[in-house]
Amino acid sequence: MTGASGESPEGGTPVALSGPERSILAAIREIPDLPVEEDELANRLGLGLDAVRGSLQRLRSKHLVLVEEEHEKIVSLTPRGKETLSAGLPEHRLLDAIRARGPLTMEMVSSLGLLDDERSAAIGILRRRGLLADGIPLRFKSEVPPAAGPLPEERVLRQIANGERDLDATIVEGLERRGLARTDHRSIKRWAPSDEGRRLALVEEGEESLGALTPALLTSGGWRERVFRPYDVRAPVPLVGGARPNAYVAWLEEFAEVLVGLGFEEAEGPLLETEFWNNDVLFMPQDHPARSIHDALAVEGVVGHPPPGDLLARVAAVHEGRPLPGETTPVGPGWSAPYDPAIAARPVLRSQTTAVSARFLARHPVPPFRMYSIDRNFRREEVDAQHHLEFHQAEGIVGAEGMTVRHLVGLFRSLAEAIGIRDLKIRPSFFPFTEPSIEGYVRHPRLGWMEVFPGGLFRPEVLRPLGIDVPVLAWGVGITRLAMVSLGRNDIRDLFADDLDALLGRRT
Repeated sequence: MTGASGESPEGGTPVALSGPERSILAAIREIPDLPVEEDELANRLGLGLDAVRGSLQRLRSKHLVLVEEEHEKIVSLTPRGKETLSAGLPEHRLLDAIRARGPLTMEMVSSLGLLDDERSAAIGILRRRGLLADGIPLRFKSEVPPAAGPLPEERVLRQIANGERDLDATIVEGLERRGLARTDHRSIKRWAPSDEGRRLALVEEGEESLGALTPALLTSGGWRERVFRPYDVRAPVPLVGGARPNAYVAWLEEFAEVLVGLGFEEAEGPLLETEFWNNDVLFMPQDHPARSIHDALAVEGVVGHPPPGDLLARVAAVHEGRPLPGETTPVGPGWSAPYDPAIAARPVLRSQTTAVSARFLARHPVPPFRMYSIDRNFRREEVDAQHHLEFHQAEGIVGAEGMTVRHLVGLFRSLAEAIGIRDLKIRPSFFPFTEPSIEGYVRHPRLGWMEVFPGGLFRPEVLRPLGIDVPVLAWGVGITRLAMVSLGRNDIRDLFADDLDALLGRRT
């Protein structure tokens, strides 16, 4: 018996087909509405979708089928968008409250149940649209209140939820910036037989030819009685390149090379930290709301190791406003509550790589020094386009006589220019362990200005217990967000996805 075969497109060597290839080509010839999608073929034949795709590609290499490919955008609601669709946009809820209750003070606005960022966003949106007058209390700009009914954004949210495709692109972009919607891209392939495929005799009675030897056939000798498909040496071979690194990981390595070129040495620290290195040594009070800016993830069932006793005593003295051991004058007023060593030993997942800086300073108190660390951190975040439970941070310190904020601004500008970013804004800020403090923002083409360069000069309460007597610049670059700008990604989750086409830049 022979396997299925027929004259090749050029009239030469017969074309050999496997069983699935014969079945697919036979089925595709009988379908009245062509071209047909891959999943429909898989359902008709009862084959797996991957098997159908592989067979179609082989049929294409033999010039027996043709393919049409198109890309479509699918807009969907994020979890936050679904909640907003149910509860109503913050600006709509604010409009309804003013209609019902008249001018609103900020205390009255706070009673509406809106989050802080929702209140600010709602007021800004309504004022930009000319609906609210300036100043407080909040009131309509004209005596005639704006018309009731759904806002344009709410109509588009409803259209997205209903699966509609004809959407206002401008409004969709605005909803994406607010983290209420996201756009995914899908590739659709539709197949039809070529003229050669239509002419070829595809199905024969008899035993299917084999394409590969198996251990069972070799050991049993059954291969002597079977027919094997010949190789079509003229078939085009797909170009297969070598392995490529993950685009995000490669970018992190390039950023590290920039820091090494600026004279920094690398340091590392554990992902499982203690409250002492994650917070206490950085003069973050143990019972103060300021510590909540780093919403660390606690770890149960693990016992943390306390720091050396003399260092613990020095940090405790600073927290309580007492002189350091052997000194007579306190470093500062400290905090009102007593310092608890039990809290200091409590284990947490590291929420900031500043803990690496603290450990480095404890081991290298003699200046000058330049240190960097690029590593993972974990926080209890609401995942959206700019936030993730797990993220990378590029930590760094520079310790030497005469260091000022001007040097830190210059460093931020050098780092931004080294990776091709020109739009950079610097403004004053606050962090518990640096004073003065600044933060740098870079512009993302879709998400707008994002904070990526926070930093400042370590406070004396941080440096004195560690034995440091020179100014120390400290910064923690939001390198994951910076990578989004540099790599052209619109969602931080894309950097952690397993979509090979997106990671290799074949689909944005």
